[in-house]
Amino acid sequence: MTSGTRRALRWLWLVPALLVVAVAAFVAWGLTPLGPSPSALAALSGDSQVSVSRSPDGFEFAPTSAEPTAAVVFYPGGRVDARSYAILARDVARKGYLVIVPVMPLSLAVLSPNAADKAVVSHPEITRWAIGGHSLGGSMAAQYAVNHRDSITGLVLLASYPPNSVDLSDSTMRVVSVLGTQDTVIDRQNWQNTKRLLPAGTRYIRLMGGNHAQFGSYGIQPGDTPRPELRAAEQRAAAVAATVAVLGDTKR
Repeated sequence: MTSGTRRALRWLWLVPALLVVAVAAFVAWGLTPLGPSPSALAALSGDSQVSVSRSPDGFEFAPTSAEPTAAVVFYPGGRVDARSYAILARDVARKGYLVIVPVMPLSLAVLSPNAADKAVVSHPEITRWAIGGHSLGGSMAAQYAVNHRDSITGLVLLASYPPNSVDLSDSTMRVVSVLGTQDTVIDRQNWQNTKRLLPAGTRYIRLMGGNHAQFGSYGIQPGDTPRPELRAAEQRAAAVAATVAVLGDTKR
């Protein structure tokens, strides 16, 4: 064995060590998600109009006035605590729909793109389903939608776009895409380029002064416009209206 080979072998132990460090850093990053804000935590208590329940897989928001027959599963944004969407989910549920927000592994929907399966199986009383998501969660929701065309009737994309592998252009699915003009996180070129993958009837909503983070309630997101012109409550209200519009035909 040459001296060069011996030196190389002595350094080989660094490879698994560095791999362990990288994995540990990734897990630590995933275990420290953004949010939720105090107002989002308060929304988890429910009220006279909406009951909130917690399961091992996520949170369910149900109207108290009647048994819903339509529902939406909402995937959280990447590295955002699922509880950060409690206000959005509660307000959609107030309109008469069941809303389910899964808790994702390491707060990354890409690690569990089929999380909606458990929701569908758990609620046989729901006759029609929609799915949606914020940012990375929206991309994974689109992935789920294309693989479940027979059961998903609507898709809600909040500051999001489908992966290049997803083609819904020939689908009759009702789709809405909502984007803030002051969103400085999303890749706008990819957002524009992937429009071809969505149905021709997709509804695009441009929120003047809206940013990336205010669809949820988790504070300032790195890289985003920190003080957007549109108030958070107004941005979430627009997201609620868009979601209800997609669910409109599924309520009956």
